Amino acid sequence: MPSSRRPSARKRGTTRRRGNTKQPRPLPVVGPGERLWVLDVPYGTQVEGAAWHPVPKMHLHVGRRLPAHLEPYAPGPFTLGRFLENTLNPDDPTPDPEPTEALEPRRIQFEAADAIAARAEAGGRQFLLADEPGVGKTISAVLGATAVGDLRGARRVLVVADRPAAITIGHWCRTIEALGNGGLEWVVITWDRLDKVTDHDWDVIIADEAHALRRTTTKRWKLWARISGHGKPHDRAPFVIATTATPGHTPLELPYLAPAYAQVLGEPMKEWTSATKAAEVFATALERHGVGVERGRYGATWTTDPARRAADLKLVRGWLDEERPPAMLHRAAPWGPVPISGMPVALTPAERAAYDAEWGEFCREMDIARRGRSIAKGRAALLRFRQKAGLIRVDSTVAWIAQQVEAERQVACSVEFVATAADPIADRLRDAGIEVASIYGRGRFDPEAERLRFQTGEAKVCVFTTVASISLHAGETLADGRQASTEPRVGVFHQARLSGIAGRQVTGRTHRDHQVSPWHIAYAEGTVEEQVGRVMVERIAAASDTVGGDTGGLADVAQLLGADWLTGTALVEGDD
Repeated sequence: MPSSRRPSARKRGTTRRRGNTKQPRPLPVVGPGERLWVLDVPYGTQVEGAAWHPVPKMHLHVGRRLPAHLEPYAPGPFTLGRFLENTLNPDDPTPDPEPTEALEPRRIQFEAADAIAARAEAGGRQFLLADEPGVGKTISAVLGATAVGDLRGARRVLVVADRPAAITIGHWCRTIEALGNGGLEWVVITWDRLDKVTDHDWDVIIADEAHALRRTTTKRWKLWARISGHGKPHDRAPFVIATTATPGHTPLELPYLAPAYAQVLGEPMKEWTSATKAAEVFATALERHGVGVERGRYGATWTTDPARRAADLKLVRGWLDEERPPAMLHRAAPWGPVPISGMPVALTPAERAAYDAEWGEFCREMDIARRGRSIAKGRAALLRFRQKAGLIRVDSTVAWIAQQVEAERQVACSVEFVATAADPIADRLRDAGIEVASIYGRGRFDPEAERLRFQTGEAKVCVFTTVASISLHAGETLADGRQASTEPRVGVFHQARLSGIAGRQVTGRTHRDHQVSPWHIAYAEGTVEEQVGRVMVERIAAASDTVGGDTGGLADVAQLLGADWLTGTALVEGDD
């Protein structure tokens, strides 16, 4: 008798699956005399004559020439769009522009390029350029990459820049155009577009603001490891120039330097990294070589012993700095450290009552999160308190900024939060008749247009959330040949950054290129904010050390806020 029993799900699931045979959609047909034009059409925008295609993952147009209404979307030299367009039209590439010679590198930048080239010539695979903000890492890196390309017969250079793209990509492209491409094919992207270049090979890579690679659990890290050949043998990987003035809070936040460490210590990459357990393998390698690594519930942490910390800093820096030829370069700014001080705000009785209420609510929420060991709830409580505390002080910050403008200074105001800081500060300044440049709120403003409003003096105040990759210093030579206004710049942190790395980066927006710019950290007098502010005044300058300079300060801040049970990573996640 035949069985009526149906096949089980498990049995059905064992049916042999065929591979994915779906073929990618073919590229549009190109007729005689026509070519494919790649277009940078903003996400969600529809433009007649431009169709998105899944192969280049960009919009395309087919024709003999680009219609006038599509010209604004044509990619510029050295951009990803231009690179993809030339790849699609190998017989009809768009040539790079001739060097403009608009920049005259300084001796200090030629010296950096020579150091990078010497490391490459000696067989090195990585170089850390850790000069202070404003010393000129961009020009140094372009000159260095060009020299490496000449030495190694390279063809392509990838530059991965920080956001905002509207500012950073243009800055890098203009620098390359001014200095010349050196016979190389350059492509400039931002960290959030790494997935666009994974199918291409790169001979030299510049990782700008390389501290963006401190964490190995992110999608960014996985893409970077693939593109940079992170786990490959030393002689099979592209040459990487990592640039950052603030490499990391602790040695454990330097996994992107693992290739350099492995090479100078004469070890294979498998001893320093893993495709699935990169952080764990890196921590074990550091520990094996004498770094004070402690194991805990949430993974490896750096020792809290001050003497051991100092020894560790000397050790990890020495691996690169004492190599011959050196694998890193760190030079202090010749105009000296940033002058930074606290700016106490005396609260009114009503503001004091509101502040005390918020502090009490924060303490209750943090206690609940601590007892439940909920990092997410602890971070949320800290975020809410910092937002509300900053909102209480908005009027005081606005009054101080107005006074500085009256004294013929231009003010850079660093904020972390949009709705409770950036918007109310900017709105109240405008209500007072003061022009404000706004670099915050993705998509709300054109970052480069707003930066130029400040730099030309049209706007006397710039309110911004970004921590790096923009220049707001006096007297800057602008892309069109004009000179930025020469009015002195002063800066104010509406809230103290919890990360010394982020704070140090922010001060470098105005305190750079021989322009001394004092900065102030605002805080409510007689509150925990005052104690946090004092710690950060002491520690921001220390963050310019090669690594770990502000970790002690971070621990102090955590204790002041009752958040010492949170991991350091959780405390500053998103802060830099």
